Amino acid sequence: MSFANFALHPLVLKALDTEGYSEATPVQAAAIPPALEGRDILANAATGTGKTAAFLLPALTRIAANPKNNPPGAPRVLVLAPTRELAAQVSQAVRKHGKFMRITSADIVGGMAYREQLRWLSKPLDVVVATPGRLIDHMQRGRMDLSKVEVLVLDEADRMLDMGFAEDVDAISRACGPTRQTLLFTATLDKRMAGVAAKLLKSPVRVAVDQATSSAAIDQRLYFTNHIGHKRRLLDHFATSAEVSKAIIFVATKRDADNLAQDLSQTGHQAAALHGDMDQRDRNRTLQHLRTGDLRLLVATDVAARGIDVRDISHVINFDLPRGAEDYVHRIGRTGRAGATGIAISFVGAADRGLIRNIERLTRTPIAVHVVAGMEPSPMSNHRPAGRPEFRQGRPHGRPGHHHHSGQQHSAQQPEGGEARPARPYAGKPGGKPHSGKPWVKRNKPGNRDKGRPAWANAGGRPR
Repeated sequence: MSFANFALHPLVLKALDTEGYSEATPVQAAAIPPALEGRDILANAATGTGKTAAFLLPALTRIAANPKNNPPGAPRVLVLAPTRELAAQVSQAVRKHGKFMRITSADIVGGMAYREQLRWLSKPLDVVVATPGRLIDHMQRGRMDLSKVEVLVLDEADRMLDMGFAEDVDAISRACGPTRQTLLFTATLDKRMAGVAAKLLKSPVRVAVDQATSSAAIDQRLYFTNHIGHKRRLLDHFATSAEVSKAIIFVATKRDADNLAQDLSQTGHQAAALHGDMDQRDRNRTLQHLRTGDLRLLVATDVAARGIDVRDISHVINFDLPRGAEDYVHRIGRTGRAGATGIAISFVGAADRGLIRNIERLTRTPIAVHVVAGMEPSPMSNHRPAGRPEFRQGRPHGRPGHHHHSGQQHSAQQPEGGEARPARPYAGKPGGKPHSGKPWVKRNKPGNRDKGRPAWANAGGRPR
């Protein structure tokens, strides 16, 4: 649907036209009309679907159609975002879509100097984009008045709850005017999120964008790995590939991000880390280098999964898989943006198979398994059986390597990527002494901490 079909303000339509935007995405087509009517909205949409414009265009139309001069520090539109990067992305969209309007906006986020924020709050404001923690700080010091808020937007609301901002979000919503319009956007709509929506929204319009549709432009590939060394060789292969023009590499921890970025830099790649312990100025500088092409490989934690809007990311590489299927969708949404195509590569170990099934169930798309010639995984890892195949190799049940009640010693097991472990005798429980031929029994002795438990004197064990 064309933006011209919506009742947007002419100045907003002019900005869209100069930016080359003519057709609305599915989430925009579904959310903009009821938002223009002043209805509350509960939108279930992933990153990369155009949701920022879905809530900003109606809000800017409201401001342009009815100019006001609120007191200093009293915004008309408040957008809450979980991370500084996402807040910066929203602020950039405010400036872009409101370029022909006389609009005042401010970023109130952590990691920025208070002096500049105090200067903004001393003036009348139309739009404030904020992270919950810093906004609560200014509210408690009496620097912000949210009673004049006409539109409250919660962007990535599920992420804010995951980061522990539930109480802050509740306090902020209570400080806003009771007649406000509330727009809640979330990638995950579970029972917890439904409870928050029921508390904040009044007769909302439901908007949903299929996760499978949002990732349709991304070629998703799995590479099974045996151990960390195998992962590193695969990453080196892709880092040197001419096919990878610009990539984000996701890892599990901040330390891993620093170490991996340093290793890639020492081998001649234009690489840098991005994570939550970095100063905001350094994070902004790193993202700017990625946008300008001075940086080719960004090694990031999940702080970057939501809020990075770089249009020419050719690859997303999951060096470590995320904790949940929804986070996977957000990660790979860093590529294939604005109608472009992209490639998402995931390194998968034996312990990740359950998560892969959840991802495929969420996206309703099977992920093809690929191999790199000369770096094939062991036979145990190059297929996708159901259940827990790593526990089946000649073991009747239980933990790997335990032959229950056999009284036999373990054979030496070959761990993935290492030397054979020495055999360890089985004595009725792990780590016991060599088997004596008698079943293991537990007896209470003087001084035992669990004196309240009965002592089994007979060697046959617990009486039946």
